[in-house]
Amino acid sequence: QVQLVESGGGLVQAGGSLRLSCAASGRTFSDYTMGWFRQAPGNERDFVAAISWSGGITYYADSVKGRFTISRDNAKNTVYLQMNSLKSEDTAVYYCASDRSRRRILFSTRTGAYDYWGQGTQVTVSS
Repeated sequence: QVQLVESGGGLVQAGGSLRLSCAASGRTFSDYTMGWFRQAPGNERDFVAAISWSGGITYYADSVKGRFTISRDNAKNTVYLQMNSLKSEDTAVYYCASDRSRRRILFSTRTGAYDYWGQGTQVTVSS
């Protein structure tokens, strides 16, 4: 059984930083692209960032490019999301997810491409 557990959310002022972590277990972590998504109240779950199974390639939504950095430590089965210069519009529940395809070559920003999800962690940015 695959489990993803996020941590690191909280309340931060605009312009501040947070680092989210997602610990994975249950299958070979290093074989799968990992993604971060977020969902604000009343909105759909949106893609934020993804990192290839090797960690060598990353991809970001335009809204976070230059402010957020995704990384992974395959030895620790953990993926991270460093969030800097936070804005009020970044307020959402953040979810990590594992790609359903082993060693996918091309990234997907669709939620349907990911088969396991964490429980989510709340990020609130006050203006």
